Amino acid sequence: MLDEAGATLLTGGSSNLGKRVAARLTADGVNVTALTLTDLSRVNPIERGDGDSTGDRMRQVPATCLVHLLSGDHDALADRRLNAVEVAEDALAVATAAGVTHVVLLSSAMAYGAWPNNPVPLTEDSPLRPNFGFAFARQLAQVEYRLDRWRAAVEGRTVTVLRPALSMAADGAGTVVRALAAGMGMRVDEHDEPTQFLHLDDLVSAITLAHDRRLDGVFNVAPDGFVAAETVRALSGSRSIRLPERIAYPLAALRWRFQRGPIPPGLFRYVRYPWIVANDRIRAQGWKPTSTNEQVYVEGTEPKWWTMMTPKRKQELSLGGSGAAVAVVAGMAATIIRRARRRAAAARQ
Repeated sequence: MLDEAGATLLTGGSSNLGKRVAARLTADGVNVTALTLTDLSRVNPIERGDGDSTGDRMRQVPATCLVHLLSGDHDALADRRLNAVEVAEDALAVATAAGVTHVVLLSSAMAYGAWPNNPVPLTEDSPLRPNFGFAFARQLAQVEYRLDRWRAAVEGRTVTVLRPALSMAADGAGTVVRALAAGMGMRVDEHDEPTQFLHLDDLVSAITLAHDRRLDGVFNVAPDGFVAAETVRALSGSRSIRLPERIAYPLAALRWRFQRGPIPPGLFRYVRYPWIVANDRIRAQGWKPTSTNEQVYVEGTEPKWWTMMTPKRKQELSLGGSGAAVAVVAGMAATIIRRARRRAAAARQ
């Protein structure tokens, strides 16, 4: 795994996104060396008590670029109970040993935080204000800060920080994305916020563009515009009901509970307040999205069972439900009558 000279180092290669990125880079003739979490855990044998140091081996394997996707992979980190900051530091140590001078970091637009006073859209010059209740977003902001220090430490280093919107595809969406997609469109008090959905293939094209052109700076990655909450509800089959926060919060927790995998706390604000991002800066570099918000949402979410029924089947179920209701009422009436007759007979005796 670590013996290909001149390779681009890649973390998070086992994810759906990582597989797409590796395939795209390889097709373009790039030598890709995948770094696993085990590789990163062996970066410092003295501190970790491991005699096999990835850092030592990488000093003999020259590389020019690190594509670090693990920082944006909540599921992989949560599964190992790892901190995104520590993993990023290990990845940078490996990259430094290999002589890397350019890093592509997958962060997230969630690092901006979801706040009622957020401008729509947020630009790359907007401050990072990750919500305190969502630890993963706070860690992403810290990773960006550490990477900026790495760049400034040696002249000639460059860094691309990508902050994508919610990214999904038919065959790939993490637990955080699924949970947020399930909660998007919820009407909380007076808030009825729009949202964005980015296709994984469009994110892959942004990552490969940053790799190939060694883009230096921060770039939001998102489709053009956004999708209104009303449209999300229509696409999901949800009814438009405005809920007070005291009801909406436990309802969201209940809905997220049925998503697969561990759902992190602190997500509720990300469905209540806006965090829409602009894509002008990366578009100016030649990138453009190929899928709309609506297309990505439909492809990346599982349709509700009631939206898949034909009108005839809905009518049959409705009539069946009405018949069942009549039967229940008739049964209750018969029970009441029988009890009344028994009481009357007992009184006569």
